[in-house]
Amino acid sequence: MTSFDTSPQLNVWRALLALAVVFVMLATTGWTAVRSHRGLTPLQASRSAWEHGRLAGRQLPDLDEPPARLTAFFASLSDRQRSRLAHRFPLAVGNMNGAPVRLRYDANRIALARQRKVERARMHDDRLSSVGQQEAGRLMNRFGALMRKGRQILAFDPEGSGRIAEVFGNLDRAERISVVVPGVDTDLLTFQRTFRKYSAPVGMAEALYAAERESDPGTRTAVIAWADYTSPSGLGMEAATAMRAAEGAVRLNALLRALPGRAPVQLYCHSYGSVLCGVAAHRLPARVSDIAVAGSPGMRADTAEGLHTTARVWAMRDADDWIQDVPYLEVGGLGHGADPVSRGFGARVLSAGGAKGHAGYFEPGTASLRNFADIGTGAYGSVLCAHDDDGCRTGLSGTVSAGRA
Repeated sequence: MTSFDTSPQLNVWRALLALAVVFVMLATTGWTAVRSHRGLTPLQASRSAWEHGRLAGRQLPDLDEPPARLTAFFASLSDRQRSRLAHRFPLAVGNMNGAPVRLRYDANRIALARQRKVERARMHDDRLSSVGQQEAGRLMNRFGALMRKGRQILAFDPEGSGRIAEVFGNLDRAERISVVVPGVDTDLLTFQRTFRKYSAPVGMAEALYAAERESDPGTRTAVIAWADYTSPSGLGMEAATAMRAAEGAVRLNALLRALPGRAPVQLYCHSYGSVLCGVAAHRLPARVSDIAVAGSPGMRADTAEGLHTTARVWAMRDADDWIQDVPYLEVGGLGHGADPVSRGFGARVLSAGGAKGHAGYFEPGTASLRNFADIGTGAYGSVLCAHDDDGCRTGLSGTVSAGRA
C-alpha cells in the first residue's frame, strides 16, 4: 500500500522496462532465489510439535486434513482439551483452517504474548544493531496492541515481515461475511495505522463494518481484515508480476473454504489485492457472491468472464487515483492485464465519489465506502453506479441476502 500510495508521478513505462531488463539479467546469469539455511520458523516449529503430539493417548489429526474433518475433531473434544491444545501448540491452532474461530483467537493471543517476550529480549540484544533493536521495540508494541481486550486475531505468523488477519463482528453468527484484501507493503507493522488510518487493513475493515451496520442494522455482518499473505514490497519485480498473488490466492481460498456457517462472502480487493483476487477467482467456493476491486492495476484477465467465477464482479476507480496511468497490459509475465473499470472488461462499475487518491476508498462519507457497505449487506438495488445509465445494477433489484441475482 505505502509505495503505491506515495508514487503519483511514477513513470510506469520506464519502471516496467527496467524490470524487464532486470528479469532478463537474472534469467541469463543463472540467478536463483535461495534462502540461507535456517532453523524452523516459529509457525513451523509449532506445526512440527503438533505432528508429533498426542492427546489422551490419541494421535493428533494431520494439519492438512480437510477443514471439515478438523472441525469434527475439535467438536469431539472437551473445552479443557481444546484449551490445552491451544496452549501447547498456539501458532499451529491459531492458523488452523477448521479449528473453531474462538479457539483460534485464544491461541493467537497466547502466541502473541510469547512473541512479545521474544521481541522484548531482542530490544536489549547487543548482537543487534540499533536499528534492529528499534525494530524489535516496534514489533513488541504492535504485538501488545494486537493482544488488547476484544481483538479477534484469526491468523498470526511472526516470521519475516509477518502475516496477520483480524475479525470484526461475530464470525460464527454472521449472515454475511466481508473480506478485505489489501495491496503492497502490507505486514505486521503496517496492518494498522494512526495517521491515514483508512489506508491500512484494520482501518479499512473497521470502516466497512461500521458502514454495513449503518446501512442495514438488521443484518448480522462480520468483516475480516485479511493480511495473511506475503505482499510485494514496494514497486519492484514482485509488484509487477503475479508471483505473490498466486501464493496469496492459495491462502485466501483455504481461508474461504474453512469459514464457519454458510453465509455469503464478499471480497473487497484493493490495489495489488485485486491481482490476488483475480488469480484466486476461478477456484473460489460458491459461497463467494461478490468480488469488488478498487484502484486495480488489473486482475490477470482480459474480461470479467475470463475470471471464470460465478461471483458478481464490481470495479471502481477514483478520478484522482494515479493507478489509471499504469499501462493495462501483460507482457511476458509483467503487468496485470485489462483495466477492470473499462467497458470492455465487463465488470459492474461503481461510483467512487468522494474518495481521494489511491488510498481513499474506505474513507467514511465516500460513495465508494457506501457502495462497499451496500454490497456487504446485499442491498444491491442501492449501489451508486459510476455512469448515469445505472448499468451496474442491470439484472439486480432490492436486497439479496443469500445466493446470487
